[in-house]
Amino acid sequence: MQDKPLNEKESLEIITRMIQNTQQKLERGAGAPMLIWGYATIFTTMSVWITLRITLNYLSQYLWLLIPVIGITCMLLRKKQPKGVRTYVDKVIGYIWIVLGVVGFLLSIGTISGVIWGFNILFIIIIIMGIGTILTGLVIEYKPMIAGGVIGLIISVPHQLFYGHDIVISNFKISSYDTIFLTFILAFVAMYIIPGHILNHKAKKACLKN
Repeated sequence: MQDKPLNEKESLEIITRMIQNTQQKLERGAGAPMLIWGYATIFTTMSVWITLRITLNYLSQYLWLLIPVIGITCMLLRKKQPKGVRTYVDKVIGYIWIVLGVVGFLLSIGTISGVIWGFNILFIIIIIMGIGTILTGLVIEYKPMIAGGVIGLIISVPHQLFYGHDIVISNFKISSYDTIFLTFILAFVAMYIIPGHILNHKAKKACLKN
């Protein structure tokens, strides 16, 4: 018995249902994953920033490894949500983040260990995470994620421009370290924290209606 070929309308309906299914699962899980990784990144960035300021020791860079430690630990401790059917859209999003996450992690390890040098790794991470956020938002048609990713990429421009350059305003000098750490934090607020809280708010409203 041969499967009946789908026409264009039926194909679009299936794709639409898969996208809606992924959106609903995202809302049921609310913004927890985005907030976990967003706050883990911000907390770690501030820890590295403060430690470098106090100690001026390059070994402080190894604190960046707190991001995967905190993120993975919190994800494992997080209350499990109903998984439902895993659609093709879910798989695509999963593959996107696996590839980008592995690339970002390997580049970070290479930079911290000194194997890779000569470029601003934080700028690269903003670009990688920004692209991942935009792609996810486009796939599931979720505008806050798309907007957050775009804003993150925009923030990466001054981040890179000020890299290695102190800023002097009316005899007040802002260290390049302060600038790149601050813009890095702002980028993750835009890409992860704000969309994550919007998702949480939307999920709470949906729960109240039910």
